[in-house]
Amino acid sequence: MKGKAALAISRDLGLSYKTAFVLLHKLREAMAEELKGRTLGGDGKVAEIDGGYFGGYRKPANLAENRVDRRLARYQTGKRKAVVVIRERNGRSIPAVFRSEGQALSFIRSRIAKGTIVNADESGPWDALHAKYEMRRVNHEEAYSLNGACTNWAEEFFSRMRRAEQGHHHHIAGPYLLRYAQEASWREDHRRISNGDQVQLIAALAMKRRQSVDFSGYWQRN
Repeated sequence: MKGKAALAISRDLGLSYKTAFVLLHKLREAMAEELKGRTLGGDGKVAEIDGGYFGGYRKPANLAENRVDRRLARYQTGKRKAVVVIRERNGRSIPAVFRSEGQALSFIRSRIAKGTIVNADESGPWDALHAKYEMRRVNHEEAYSLNGACTNWAEEFFSRMRRAEQGHHHHIAGPYLLRYAQEASWREDHRRISNGDQVQLIAALAMKRRQSVDFSGYWQRN
């Protein structure tokens, strides 16, 4: 299960779409409680990092002669953001959202313990991490895994997040992108336990939550 659309929840429970949307986001807030202050790795442990871009879709022009290369910065909307995930092998994960992968370096350094072996692809921003960690890099144009280096665990996270976007939500960009990433991380970390146990965990987290961070005063458009 990759998630459930707010519109489907509204039909199933007989609620308005707005009520279902807020309910789901408050549950995502509760899931995020488990991620607070989390650090990964340590001596001899292995972690993987990877980034994926979401949002900022620009519809191509109808006529071929009017179409532009949407990969170029001047033709982008400025709304596209990078979700960066750290995932410990056989362990937990932590996502965060930035304008670009390069802005994630301080986050990565603060969340990966010293002594961790860090696996990453050949993306330029990760070069700066060599000063602190033992790095293993893999060029995905050559192989998915090579000489002990791979980012398959991190890419699994993005695979499931993309499936949730395409299959349920269709749009997970904007101010709530981090919440969707945190939900995907929670689901990934707990995918081996039963649905009933997952419900119990989420209910317990929700009951411990105080006032909502995202939706306090939202009726007043705050």
